[in-house]
Amino acid sequence: MHLSHVGISKLCFLLSLALCAFVLLLIPTFQAPPRQGDRPPPAPRPQPRPHAKLPSARQGQLPPDGAHPNKTGQRVTLGTSPQTLGRGTAAKLRPLPGDAPVPAVAPAGQRRFSLGSRSRDPLELKDIFIAIKTTKKYHKTRLELLFQTWVSQAKEQTFIFTDGEDKELRKKTGLNLINTNCSAAHTRQALCCKMSVEYDKFIESQKKWFCHVDDDNYVILPSLLRLLSSYSHTQDVYLGRPSLDHPIEAAERVKSDGSVSVKFWFATGGAGFCISRGLALKMSPWASLGNFITTAEKIRLPDDCTIGYIIEALLEVSMTHTHLFHSHLENLQRLPSNSVLDQVTLSYGGFENRRNVVSVGGVFSLAQDPSRFKTIHCLLYPETEWCPKRSHP
Repeated sequence: MHLSHVGISKLCFLLSLALCAFVLLLIPTFQAPPRQGDRPPPAPRPQPRPHAKLPSARQGQLPPDGAHPNKTGQRVTLGTSPQTLGRGTAAKLRPLPGDAPVPAVAPAGQRRFSLGSRSRDPLELKDIFIAIKTTKKYHKTRLELLFQTWVSQAKEQTFIFTDGEDKELRKKTGLNLINTNCSAAHTRQALCCKMSVEYDKFIESQKKWFCHVDDDNYVILPSLLRLLSSYSHTQDVYLGRPSLDHPIEAAERVKSDGSVSVKFWFATGGAGFCISRGLALKMSPWASLGNFITTAEKIRLPDDCTIGYIIEALLEVSMTHTHLFHSHLENLQRLPSNSVLDQVTLSYGGFENRRNVVSVGGVFSLAQDPSRFKTIHCLLYPETEWCPKRSHP
């Protein structure tokens, strides 16, 4: 049998393909195995770190300014609850340089507790946001006295939160007069409405401390600076004076359905209170952009109680009690005369008790200065132009 020329060509082509495939299969067998020295050395195994011990806090030790820590004698720092904030909140809640970041809350078994410590914080008056809550009917009777006295020493740091526009007051304060458009009624809803605006304005200000006072308080600025300088604004600090001798109890309607109750301390707004920026930032899920009003409605309590609820019940940060803040609800005459200028805030009695004022002597009689604010101011700032000059022998 004779094969054609075409058949022979096809046979040769197939044999060539088979030979190439066989050679390709044999190539790996001719390669030398990798040497041991060519392999990268194994990574060293990490050594376990020893557990750090928390420093023990001395129970019941009083700070030098007379303030004393609440409950356990130590401050506990917790993360905030994970809630989605409104659009644009991140820009408004920018931490200051040096601020501690606002942490997200971890599961209950993984939370990290840290003991707060008092540390010197270089502080100036410009670092403090002082909010005065008032109403339009007191613009002349109460605010004029404050502008004549202590506010004159802190115009740029003091912000007036009211419920009505006032052209004359606007000339004095400029942008520091905030018309909240809240109701002028002295109701829980109206008070919480104003506090909500105060909180948001403080966060926008980027200042280190938020201090709230009423329109019948005298703020002794040197004492305020001295007190706040004892703490760090990046830590969880809630300073104030309770109006009760026991924690308040309320139904828990934020973390539960109200079937259980919660106990917490709160600083009365009538005496004033201060909150560090670090703590204020952690309050934002329940306080910023109108959330404060929502929180207050759930627990059905006034503004100062709601502040205490957010800090103590939700964030589990203890209030630091201090006797340096004073309201008209206490007996101001019992305050020793030689300690008056060392206090942070003072007040005076209203129409129901005009004699409830601090006992301090000076160039003004009680009839000339029924609140004693002018007398206190002249003792602090004797060079004020309207203060009577004492004759020297």
